[in-house]
Amino acid sequence: MIIIIDCGIGNLRSIHKALQKLGFPAEVSKDKKAISKASGLVLPGVGAFDAAMKDLRNTSIETAIDQAVAMKKPMLGICLGLQQLFLSSEEGKEKGLDLLAGTSKRFKSASPFNLKVPHMGWNRLKIKRPCPILEGIESGSMVYFVHSYYVVPEDETTVSAETDYGIDFASVVHKDNIYGVQFHPEKSGDTGLKILKNFGRLCK
Repeated sequence: MIIIIDCGIGNLRSIHKALQKLGFPAEVSKDKKAISKASGLVLPGVGAFDAAMKDLRNTSIETAIDQAVAMKKPMLGICLGLQQLFLSSEEGKEKGLDLLAGTSKRFKSASPFNLKVPHMGWNRLKIKRPCPILEGIESGSMVYFVHSYYVVPEDETTVSAETDYGIDFASVVHKDNIYGVQFHPEKSGDTGLKILKNFGRLCK
């Protein structure tokens, strides 16, 4: 059973339905026992970094996540969930999960490119390194983004794909059993479903 962590925010139902459509048993839960028994974890999220981290800590889900990751269970962070995998974010003062070294920074709207913030809409993946959840995905594939912050990993080898939005930012990261995507796979058509299918297979 894949557990989609109920962090009180984000479109959990879409991810749940997508995984079920692909044939993977999935459940939305914040129950620590369910998380500990899960075959894999998905940490979704749309909202503020501090509020999301406080919710994980107030419900002791952070400890359950740490234990699951230590047991080498696959974990996928989506959008804000990706940012929570790192130590910190310019968006708030709370400490992140610190499963990956690095931070999140805000796009600068006053750039030479006159970027609109948030970065919203379809954009391309530029695949840099092989990654299990990107198996069968071609570089240049389009996925759907909605975000104002992007992760800056300390270890560049964890960056599996980048996307250009004035700068090349990390849009897919991977280290051991930890995966993260800045875009929304559940809103990214066939490419997104393929990524979720690849993750689901890792959880078997």
